[in-house]
Amino acid sequence: MPTPRDRSAVSAKRTARCPNKLPLLCAPSFHRRGIHVNDHRESETSARAGAAERGAGPTSRRSISPLIVGCLAATWLIWGSTYLVIRFALVGFAPFFLMATRFACAGTLLMIWQLARGSRPPTRREWLNAAVVGTLMIGGGMGCVAFSEMTIASGLVVAFLAVTPLILVVMNLAFGVRPPRAELVAVCLGFAGVLMLTQGEGIRASPVGLAAIMIGCTGWSLGSMLSLRSLPLAPGATGFASQMLCGAAALFVISALRGEPWHWPSAWGPLLSWFYLVVFGTLIAFSAYMLLLARTTTSIAASYTLVNPVVALLLGVTWGREIVTAREWIAVSVILVGVVLLFVSRRPAS
Repeated sequence: MPTPRDRSAVSAKRTARCPNKLPLLCAPSFHRRGIHVNDHRESETSARAGAAERGAGPTSRRSISPLIVGCLAATWLIWGSTYLVIRFALVGFAPFFLMATRFACAGTLLMIWQLARGSRPPTRREWLNAAVVGTLMIGGGMGCVAFSEMTIASGLVVAFLAVTPLILVVMNLAFGVRPPRAELVAVCLGFAGVLMLTQGEGIRASPVGLAAIMIGCTGWSLGSMLSLRSLPLAPGATGFASQMLCGAAALFVISALRGEPWHWPSAWGPLLSWFYLVVFGTLIAFSAYMLLLARTTTSIAASYTLVNPVVALLLGVTWGREIVTAREWIAVSVILVGVVLLFVSRRPAS
């Protein structure tokens, strides 16, 4: 029988392995690592596991809480609506200047908030990593998205962007990660849908816009992969704030090279759209996404990838009066089937 002092030492080791979580959340790995406990704790663990299987565990309750539902609504509806709002803002803003001011303001506010809460500032190495990742994801990704919306309907742009998870599967081949057969089928379906979408009237009429979307998808996917594998950012929201700031700097450079006018519109419509993009589309939706990553599974947090194209298409057709043909609707459906298959194939077994 271990003494109370021994049990305290084991508990301290368990907490050290998982400093940012409660010790209870580390219990499965604690048991797998070969640390034996007495029969009472084993029966308690079994009872807790049985409750989780019946849907009564803490994770189950947390997954359906009003806070989680609100965060899902934010990532689904707010992020899905931002693409139409970008089109509204482009009435008074140049595309790269619009994105530069959006992420410069949001990144500054988020960084100030993080530092005020006591988070450490990024190191020099982390700032350099943020410069590369931010230039690819924010500068190339979001900047090209705004540029493409000058000639292509916002709903079709989002439908094209839905293949980003599939592009990541292909890029991972360079690191020796061979996808299973189900993921290969998902990739083939997704790219078949993209091919159908590019043959539609909405995208075929704008080769420049199509090139911008392709550059945006590639930049966002490459930046995502590098940030996970070789260019780590500062922990938590501080890293995302540094990424926004560096991406905004890249956008200002691109905007200056293109000779875009740097002025604020006098009309209220573009200004309100810009405010919505900064506050709701970046700060609120981003915070909701971070909370989903912390309290739910990765699949639930990334479910916006499936919902955003549908929301964007519906808003574009209704509020934006965008025209989407039957062929384009079919193409979008094929893309979403591929993305759904990718998510299903990655879901861990019960």
